[in-house]
Amino acid sequence: MKYNELHRKLRKFGCYPTGKSQAGHPEWYSPITNKRFPTSNHESQEVKNGTLKSILRDAGIK
Repeated sequence: MKYNELHRKLRKFGCYPTGKSQAGHPEWYSPITNKRFPTSNHESQEVKNGTLKSILRDAGIK
């Protein structure tokens, strides 16, 4: 999965970017888990498996 596909999926589940950044990476917010988490600006790059699992866990998406 690429980052642009991940961002589409996050939006589908109600997550949204906060407009802030963590160490240069955009910060997203999940209303499901009430957590903030970073993703990446590299839209066309593949998301590594461990990173993808962590982001989906923080977003509350299975």
